[in-house]
Amino acid sequence: MNKNIFLVGLMGAGKSTVGRQLARRLKVEFYDSDKVIVDRTGVPIATIFEIEGEEGFRERETQVIEELSGYNGCVIATGGGSLTRPENQAIIKEHGCVVYLRASAERLYARIKHDQARPLMQTENPLKTLRDLLAEREPTYLEAADIVIRTGNQKIGVVLHRIDQALKKERRSHAKANR
Repeated sequence: MNKNIFLVGLMGAGKSTVGRQLARRLKVEFYDSDKVIVDRTGVPIATIFEIEGEEGFRERETQVIEELSGYNGCVIATGGGSLTRPENQAIIKEHGCVVYLRASAERLYARIKHDQARPLMQTENPLKTLRDLLAEREPTYLEAADIVIRTGNQKIGVVLHRIDQALKKERRSHAKANR
């Protein structure tokens, strides 16, 4: 595999967890764009949002996605809002296969409701915020995605198997198109 696999989706969809396991299964490197930003700045994302605002964070995110997209054959988990910038959409579409991990707002909320490190969830009604974010961002996720995988209650092994099967199908159709 020399094409990158970019995992996209809203916060709590499982991009980091699935990405780490997928990379292990494929025997490739794994990068989490949010973790790269935290490692480089030495502060949590919430602190970057506080100091630089969402726009400052998104600028850093674009730089990291651009850098990671230059690698070959790795799995990259992107931040939930990364596709709000058209330049990020273009970068990931050009440099890899995009897998959208799709989940309902209720499922996402169940997974992240106790996580205080998510700045966009520090609202009066986090479930409503998730519903609104999903309604706003899902069309972009769907448009960018080469593969859509629903993540609900199933175990990670099932999600990994579905991704693996979809990637094989994607490779076969790509190979046919290039004959």
